[in-house]
Amino acid sequence: MELLIPCAFGLEKTVKRQIIALGYGNCPAQNGRILVKDADLCDVARLNVFLRSGERVLLKLGEFRAETFDELYDGVFSLPFEEYLTRHSKILMDGKCYKSTLMAVKACGGVAKKAIVSRLRDKLRASSFDERGERVIVGVSVFENVVTVTLDTSGEGLHKRGYRILPYEAPLKETVASSMVESSVYRAGKPFADLFCGSGTIPIEAALYALNLAPGRHRAFDFTAWKNTPKDILNRAFEEADDVRVRTKTGLGLIGSDISPKAIETAKFHAKRAGVEEHITFTCADMRTFRSQEKYGVMISNPPYGERLEKGTDLFALYRDFAKAFRALGDWSCYFLSGFSGAERAFGRQADKRKKLFNANLECGFYGYLGAKPPKGYENPSKNEN
Repeated sequence: MELLIPCAFGLEKTVKRQIIALGYGNCPAQNGRILVKDADLCDVARLNVFLRSGERVLLKLGEFRAETFDELYDGVFSLPFEEYLTRHSKILMDGKCYKSTLMAVKACGGVAKKAIVSRLRDKLRASSFDERGERVIVGVSVFENVVTVTLDTSGEGLHKRGYRILPYEAPLKETVASSMVESSVYRAGKPFADLFCGSGTIPIEAALYALNLAPGRHRAFDFTAWKNTPKDILNRAFEEADDVRVRTKTGLGLIGSDISPKAIETAKFHAKRAGVEEHITFTCADMRTFRSQEKYGVMISNPPYGERLEKGTDLFALYRDFAKAFRALGDWSCYFLSGFSGAERAFGRQADKRKKLFNANLECGFYGYLGAKPPKGYENPSKNEN
């Protein structure tokens, strides 16, 4: 089978690196999705459990051209839905249309579902369908008159790790936070700080990354309820995740701070649910007060901007003070995600690295300011303080 991994704009290279690191070969990008060829259900389980920045894992059931509803119906009808669905399957339709003759998403979904039910009726010799069973999300994507039909193996998006359950304003998606960490120079053993930690997503994802903890280790996936899925297949992926995790008796020394007491309370709760509370020190503090004696650390943050900015706050001044706090640390590196167009100007110079990312459908820049490289074999003897 072939698998498609959708990802947010700007994260394609990160997701490809993660897929290759898991042992898969060439994985080309297709319309915002990464293609994994020659896969099986074991790969479905592994990718769902281990991917940090992909949005979901889709099984590509088929692809064909269609410019009319009749062609759409015939194409969907030709696909082997009976290998995965039963007459009890609860079929949910998802879709999108772009630059195609067929541009009515709802109508395309209706035609496709009618074709699926007809196919199941013929192949399963069933006269009725109660849809009381397992959920199956069927995707119908029409791009330039080429229809791609998929089954969603994940169910809930892969950003839903399971640890973030308390509401907090302007949350950063876990998949984006993980990509920010992986795209930085942070690695286990380096000092780390997030001075705008909010509900704790970036420090938690940094801890998961440093400890090689699989983000999907403690959640469920839709494909396990399909009729042809071996019962132990997910447990095998879980066992692999347990085998490769880093076990350490000492904390990672990560720091998360925020000016909001509610944010710190929420972040501590989420870190405990993620099982990394011993590795992160959360403190309620203004970012202007941050000090550290450690060298060659990494700062990664998602500062306020636009609608996230508190009323009466001078945005330019906030970023200018953030830059001062960063420069005071000497040879640290700093990365931040922001939708503020004047961020680089406030920092006083252009970023060493820059790329476009989207956070909650808002176009942002991911900026990187690189500090000095530590000498080979260097270890920080001191401790962070805030």
